[in-house]
Amino acid sequence: MSEREAVAHLLRRATFGPTADEVDAAERLGPAATLDNLLNPTRADQGAAATPIPALPADPYAALTKESSREQRQKANAQRREQLQGLTSWWLDRMVAAEDGLTEKLLFFWHGHWATSAQKVKSARMMLGQLETLRRHGRGPLGPLVAAMVRDPALIIWLDGQKNTRKAPNENLARELMELFTLGIGNYTEADVKAGARALTGWVVDRQTGVARFESRRHDPGEKTILGRSGQFDTEAYAGLLTAQPTAATFVAGRLWFRYAGADVPVPADLAAADTVATLRTLLSSPAFAATRGTLVKQPVEWMVGALRQLGIRPSALPEQQRKQLLGGLNGLDQVPLRPPSVGGWPAGASWLTTSSLQVRLRMAGMLAVATAPAVLARLTAAPAAGRSDALARLLVVDGWSARTRAALTPLAGDPRKLLAAGLVSPEYTVS
Repeated sequence: MSEREAVAHLLRRATFGPTADEVDAAERLGPAATLDNLLNPTRADQGAAATPIPALPADPYAALTKESSREQRQKANAQRREQLQGLTSWWLDRMVAAEDGLTEKLLFFWHGHWATSAQKVKSARMMLGQLETLRRHGRGPLGPLVAAMVRDPALIIWLDGQKNTRKAPNENLARELMELFTLGIGNYTEADVKAGARALTGWVVDRQTGVARFESRRHDPGEKTILGRSGQFDTEAYAGLLTAQPTAATFVAGRLWFRYAGADVPVPADLAAADTVATLRTLLSSPAFAATRGTLVKQPVEWMVGALRQLGIRPSALPEQQRKQLLGGLNGLDQVPLRPPSVGGWPAGASWLTTSSLQVRLRMAGMLAVATAPAVLARLTAAPAAGRSDALARLLVVDGWSARTRAALTPLAGDPRKLLAAGLVSPEYTVS
């Protein structure tokens, strides 16, 4: 693997999709310095500053009463959907604009890990609050992240935590907390789930304010035995107990490996570290990570955001109809941010390579090719027709075309937009 291929591989996986200029800069720095810059950015993120966090109004349902009419409730529902759509569009725009691509990609990883869907939460303000919690704690140790998430209003609603009382414990949050978020199957018992549910009792969410609060009368203060330890565990103590387990660091590191490196190469034995950034450093500098090049199918959001960045398209600058087409395309590809299909998150690998998804990608690739920034298109047209396939590979940060793909691209050299669209649906672009 050449040095350019090494930094391109690093940037493709660590961020949403590098531009050719970003790969040029990384090649001048070298892999080690590029990784340092990714993990510890030294300058303010101007792209993030240009896409500030939206100020969201209160839940439209907060103003309703028992006397509210059916029409008023329908209007409130429509306003809720509009707020959530606006939040999704904002996040997509932030993903494209952000200069700190590693942090934005990491946020999307945590969103899939703590998979919470707006379809049940129904509150843009709560979903944004969860994103900000994940952003605030996602680069650091696991302990503070878990402690914050077990009090997160959106997660509490999503996993029925507000129904969890001392008289009627609800096990949903405790079970998923151990199975999917911290320990993994086989590292706890059913008795641990039941006791964990008791530890989590007492938290409710105020729908009007979107804030979680603790009600002591709903909490079970009795002694509990969890993972072989006994005590009067409450939510904070339970979260601390989970994250103190050696298996927690190993499990979460394995999830990071699965999302950033794939399932084809085994997880390195030394991957788990004190915090997420340290784990990512070990992961992204591992020889085993280098061996995963060309094996990981891009998730639809990765595919689309990478294409938007490389083609110089800002979603917020598009006409409304095209902005809707972007979200419609992600819906057709079964991956809309803030709407994971289940608490298990989105699938991976060949699950994304279906006949129906290819048809959607073809339509979206055509739309993106039409919306390509003139300066980007000019780079492609500046190359002689015989060299446009290579110019396209450089533009899309593809290491090279197979003979079959090159044969399909060559006849399109005279129509740069068709060439772009074909490159976006090629196997070499779809799999990184």
